[in-house]
Amino acid sequence: MPTGRETGSVTGTKDKDYNLVWYVESCLNNALRLETYIQDAEREKDEPVVELFRKAQADSRKGAEIGKKLLRERLAG
Repeated sequence: MPTGRETGSVTGTKDKDYNLVWYVESCLNNALRLETYIQDAEREKDEPVVELFRKAQADSRKGAEIGKKLLRERLAG
């Protein structure tokens, strides 16, 4: 239910900050989920899929780190 402006009246957290929290949490959940997929692919000895999922996992971790940095900066200011 986007309104085109940040409110925070319900949660007490501005939308942009909440969105960053959501993004970081989603990236970290994705990294965890991909660990299971990597193990499945390793069991099947499917190296191309293992490599794909490892890259995706690394990208998710990187996204989480970038998001955490932005969130720290915004909450400190």
